[in-house]
Amino acid sequence: MLTESRERENSDWDDVYNTEVENFETHGDEGEVCWDDVYNTEVENFETHGDEGEVWFGEETVDKMLEWALENCPADTKPYILDIGTGNGIMTVTLAENGYEPDRLVGLDYSEPSIKLARSVADGRGHPSIRYVVSDFINETAPEPVEGESGGKWDLLLDKGTYDAIALSGKSDDGKTIVSRYPPKVGEALKLGGLFLITSCNFTEEELKEAFGAPELGLTYHSRIQHPTFTFGGSSGSICASIAFKKN
Repeated sequence: MLTESRERENSDWDDVYNTEVENFETHGDEGEVCWDDVYNTEVENFETHGDEGEVWFGEETVDKMLEWALENCPADTKPYILDIGTGNGIMTVTLAENGYEPDRLVGLDYSEPSIKLARSVADGRGHPSIRYVVSDFINETAPEPVEGESGGKWDLLLDKGTYDAIALSGKSDDGKTIVSRYPPKVGEALKLGGLFLITSCNFTEEELKEAFGAPELGLTYHSRIQHPTFTFGGSSGSICASIAFKKN
């Protein structure tokens, strides 16, 4: 049964990433046009059928990230949390449904239709005070939690597939990969002692440690989430990797 579920999950995400590759090959660095199209369709589906849209990496991953957050950044500490690349906002809504204060949660996405969908989903779930912001995390300053509070920095940053999506982009005018700009932005947005939890299906734990563990970023390895493993060709691995870093 587990094998059957894993095969289905792999097939689903093959479809997602095949679409992403096709989008990038067609539009290059202007892939946001494609994501707007995707989320416009999901907004229409939500308005017509109440369909909340795709849950990136599945609900099990959302649950595991929630469990990690409850243990490492408990709701009773009233943390400010930023969900980077929020999509349909399910991660923020799930946090609100499990004790985190909605007005301390922010979902960020560069796709305006994504934010429209996230707001609709949050309103429909009874959490209209969750804040959603249209913003490009790579090229713009991250939004502040609440003016005058938390020093303008975040207690917890979450990423579920956004780093993967950005990695499909090419290089910028300076010859560097666009995704290489991402780790420094994480370091800038976190408060001292703050945490960053990332889930990736395209990068291994070691690759994530290398990308986010550079000394100049001020981030150190904190913990990991255990995901189901599989064996293929004599090698073992996980469908995805979830790893956390702490700002020092």
